[in-house]
Amino acid sequence: MPRCPWALSAPDYLAYHDEEWGHPVHGDDALFERLSLEAFQSGLSWITILRRRPGFRAAFADFRIADVAAFTDADRERLLTDTGIIRNRAKIDATLANARVLAEWKPGELDTLIWSHAPEEPGPVPRALADVPAVTKESTALAKTLKKQGLRFVGPTTAYALMQACGLVNDHLEKCAARETP
Repeated sequence: MPRCPWALSAPDYLAYHDEEWGHPVHGDDALFERLSLEAFQSGLSWITILRRRPGFRAAFADFRIADVAAFTDADRERLLTDTGIIRNRAKIDATLANARVLAEWKPGELDTLIWSHAPEEPGPVPRALADVPAVTKESTALAKTLKKQGLRFVGPTTAYALMQACGLVNDHLEKCAARETP
């Protein structure tokens, strides 16, 4: 079956493409996980994050916001030595800080905020990878709003990758079999 070309380079990508990427994601903890992983991906290949996702989930209490918000300095030090994740101090600190901010929000508030930035109308159907933007006005607005709320490591490119991964936009290519399934 035809798929987006990026999905064909590794079995991990193929499964992610077919089963997750572009499917709607809801729930504060689930969106916190995606937001955190997109931040960790910054400057790296997504396959690196995807292959370490089980390690990230174990290290960050399955990205349960309340649990991560309660992490101590000892937990931070543990994370900095955990070979199952990316041991980037700034990204770890941002994840912990973001959890503390989000723990103060009402249930459903992160979900509502993120989904409020979904485009009102779908963009043009991409025919080739070159047609897929890295940033949009909606991702720029989402990043600005998240930063204003105190979240870190959430630039417009990271916000757009989140929007793609969580189904706010459909960037499967025109001939991709998954284009209509999410």
